[in-house]
Amino acid sequence: MAAPKKGRRSPGAHGYPGRALAVILVALVALTGAMFASGHTKPRLGIDLAGGTEITLTAKNTPGQANAINKANMDTAVNIINKRVNGLGVSEAEVQTQGDRNIIVDIPRGTNTDQAVKQVGTTAQLFFRTVITEANNTPGGNKPSPTPSGKPSSAPSSAAHNGAGAKSASPSPSSTTQGRAVTDALKAAASSSPKAAASATPSASPSTAATPPPTPAANVPPQVQKQFNALDCSNPTQMANAGLGAKPTDTTVACSQDGKTKYILGPSQVDGKQVTGAKSVYDTQSGEGWIVTLEFSSAGGKKFADVTGQLAKQQPPNNQFAIVLDNQVVSAPSVSQPITGGSAQIYGNFTQQSSEDLANVLSYGALPLSFSTSDVTTVSPALGSEQLHGGLIAGAFGLALVVLYLLAYYRGLSFVAVVSLVVSAALTYTIMTLLGPAIGFALNLPAVCGAIVAIGITADSFIVYFERIRDELRGGRSLAPAVQRAWPRARRTILVSDFVSFLAAAVLFVCSVGKVQGFAFTLGLTTLLDVVVVYLFTKPLMTILARRRFYAQGHPWSGLNPKSLGVQAPLRRGRRTARPEAKEA
Repeated sequence: MAAPKKGRRSPGAHGYPGRALAVILVALVALTGAMFASGHTKPRLGIDLAGGTEITLTAKNTPGQANAINKANMDTAVNIINKRVNGLGVSEAEVQTQGDRNIIVDIPRGTNTDQAVKQVGTTAQLFFRTVITEANNTPGGNKPSPTPSGKPSSAPSSAAHNGAGAKSASPSPSSTTQGRAVTDALKAAASSSPKAAASATPSASPSTAATPPPTPAANVPPQVQKQFNALDCSNPTQMANAGLGAKPTDTTVACSQDGKTKYILGPSQVDGKQVTGAKSVYDTQSGEGWIVTLEFSSAGGKKFADVTGQLAKQQPPNNQFAIVLDNQVVSAPSVSQPITGGSAQIYGNFTQQSSEDLANVLSYGALPLSFSTSDVTTVSPALGSEQLHGGLIAGAFGLALVVLYLLAYYRGLSFVAVVSLVVSAALTYTIMTLLGPAIGFALNLPAVCGAIVAIGITADSFIVYFERIRDELRGGRSLAPAVQRAWPRARRTILVSDFVSFLAAAVLFVCSVGKVQGFAFTLGLTTLLDVVVVYLFTKPLMTILARRRFYAQGHPWSGLNPKSLGVQAPLRRGRRTARPEAKEA
């Protein structure tokens, strides 16, 4: 008989268990090292475990927007709100729709709740409108109150101040020290024209051509004049509803943010969508403190220069440019010369927080819908810790039951299963910890439930493999060949089972929202890890143990005892007995 050919050993016969175990050991060490190197040794906890605030926003109909509440606008609002919340430095917030009209914002503990409520619900529709008439806030007080503008100075800084009207002898009555977007004036920051005076703020509706000069008060529509005469900005309801539903091309009325001044405003001159960026910076040169810088697109910068050039030719108050945020006048600086260069600065009585808030809102654009804050719920960290404690107890209890079952039924084989569960748990923990800073994954209570369910899925894979080995032993084979022959059949069953579990998790993740996605994500992750552990740890470890006498000779506590498995004694030499035919069940 020819000698067997030398060459590589077939993995199906003996395999390379040491290499496979080395791979999973190196992976586990690398993940653990990355976890400690990043400084994150614990998974991030979601709002239901760590505590935080849940804000419910409800979309509301406004005049002229009867069909505005639709899926496209709601999805756009979710995207903008998510960016705003992230702008606050929160990376674990969840923003999702609920039903047709509600948006749920979950913000974890450690975030300024009041600030978050203002940020997420602000419509941020910003317009630059010309001032037609302004008056002190008294019902019927529609007598114009001009705001003089200082003459431009030869110095760049004074030209900017006087051009904005903030440093004039008689400041604009619209100046206020209240509100989030407090400003005294708006000055240019154009690199091409350092002496340009300024007045700028985003709006919501682009216009392709420069708007004609401001409409004189005599041409104000009668219904607008009537609204202006009856407007009382000291009344919160009237102040909130002033100009509500007006289109960017309409002449409308508005109140100042402090409620001390009311206005008749012309059509929007510049669209806020043409503002390409906004930042909060500290201005050390002019001594103004915190300011908000704006950058316009090329078309927006040109239009802004044209409009400010027209306003510079007008008499007070028609040379004023009202900055309107959510139907309220933030500031109404006067303009004495064109503002060119495509950039500008909002400056005034800003604090660092108020300037950052305004820049954050302007950076991510206006919401397509108006929202009211329906509910603000604070989740206590104590409640979250109780939920986590209960979930961990449930998981430990379930794991203990699985281990007890394995010990009672599989005895020595339970060692393989328990060690494999430990390896799977270690991989799951390190990966979920690293996913926190990497993709913002937060472990919530449903995700903990998904990890607990995964214990059963992983244990099921071991059981399938063990039973295949036992079947081979019942067929009269010794342990080492039985381990190798049982693997292909067990592998197919394990892969099919895990594929079904992963498919269910993927469908659930795509079709669900919010916290249910945490359950689906964890279930899918642990299902994939089950395949990795069975391939690279359980099977190689079983191959090594099959060579040990305790398992190979079928010790009564090995779980592979021939007598308990019903294996018939081998036939004696010289005696031939017909082997019974195997019967199908």
